[in-house]
Amino acid sequence: MSIADGTLLMVGAIFALLITGLPLAFITGLVALVFTFGWFGGMALPLVTTRVYGFVTEYALVAVPMFILMASLLDRSGIAKDLFNAMRVFAGRLPGGVAIQTVVVAFFLAALSGIIGGEIVLLGILALPQMLRLGYDKHLSIGVVCAGGSLGTMMPPSIVLIIYGLMASQSIADLFTAAITPALLLMGSYIAYVLVRCLKNPSMGPPLTEADRAETFATKGQALKAIIVPGLIAFMVLGSIYGGVASVTEAAAMGVFGVLLAVLLRGELSLKTLHGSLGQTLMTCGMIIWIGIGAAALVGVYNLMGGNRFISGVIMGLDVAPIVIILVMMAILMVLGMFLDWIGVAMLTLPIFVPIIEQLGYSPIWFGILFAVNMQVSFLSPPFGPAAFYLKGVAPPSVSLKDIFVALLPFIAIQICMLAVLLIWPSVAMWPV
Repeated sequence: MSIADGTLLMVGAIFALLITGLPLAFITGLVALVFTFGWFGGMALPLVTTRVYGFVTEYALVAVPMFILMASLLDRSGIAKDLFNAMRVFAGRLPGGVAIQTVVVAFFLAALSGIIGGEIVLLGILALPQMLRLGYDKHLSIGVVCAGGSLGTMMPPSIVLIIYGLMASQSIADLFTAAITPALLLMGSYIAYVLVRCLKNPSMGPPLTEADRAETFATKGQALKAIIVPGLIAFMVLGSIYGGVASVTEAAAMGVFGVLLAVLLRGELSLKTLHGSLGQTLMTCGMIIWIGIGAAALVGVYNLMGGNRFISGVIMGLDVAPIVIILVMMAILMVLGMFLDWIGVAMLTLPIFVPIIEQLGYSPIWFGILFAVNMQVSFLSPPFGPAAFYLKGVAPPSVSLKDIFVALLPFIAIQICMLAVLLIWPSVAMWPV
């Protein structure tokens, strides 16, 4: 069998098994084993296991459970709720003020943990009922929660960028640096969209009443105190990385210590909180690691078959401008992102795409930012956008999946526009690196 036929058979097998509902980790692992024994025989198995071992022993991978634990502790403490109430003091008088504060709080939470699912659930509990109660447009409210929560793919310490750095053998600190400007622009774009819609039609986001303001902090000074704690934690994590004081992994451990200390001082630390946070961390990390193991095995055997050289030869052989090749890659990532988890997309595509990017003379750091924005689109895209299902799990019964996906369309358009900006002007991301 030729490598071209083997590639088609492998892709077909993966999608056929996905229809059965099996987890992606088991599918990729099973296909990897079948192709290992079928193509090379049993003697090739140690080569694949070596690749798996190399993945699970990556030192930087330790940062992932640390940041997940930070997010879990924040979910169970009152830090995020106080942050949300504090922002109402500053944004409440604006048209669409609660929606704007939701985006800003989402940005803060992204800077604290980089975990997307937890942010959307948290905002869905804190912000969505508030906006619906205040008479905000349902679609605007839903879109703000999901789009704001998905900022975690971009804003350091993004788990997406950590996994990309591991897969592409690139500096995670450089990826974090390059991601800040696009993340700020995305946040600003969401805020601008909300403001424009609410200024044109004030009924879409009415300002807070005096009764609603009474539920928040009495003074701006008290509100500032509620912002200081998460701000200090974010500064400790990101400042230690950019200042060269600590590696990403060490900074993640410092972040966990900071959140634990804050929760303890607030009197909210208990065995129940700790047990729940650790349990959620283990479950989330287990999913990431198992998908990584399966994908590492699959990519390993495919590379042994000569698949990476085959794909590279096909793409490099196209008689088109390099930017067209980049666009094809973006289209492939978007399509895969509609059906697969971002971790699976990363593990399956990056070992093939990143070497091609380097051959074309582009920066892998820049491509990493493109990848992160693309995965942000996939979090919102139908039919399987995870953000929609995260929110559906905590949204009021009146909010249907159809409502959620319709509400996300304008924000998907904003994300695609940001992707186009980064493609046309790479310096938007690369200027600080």
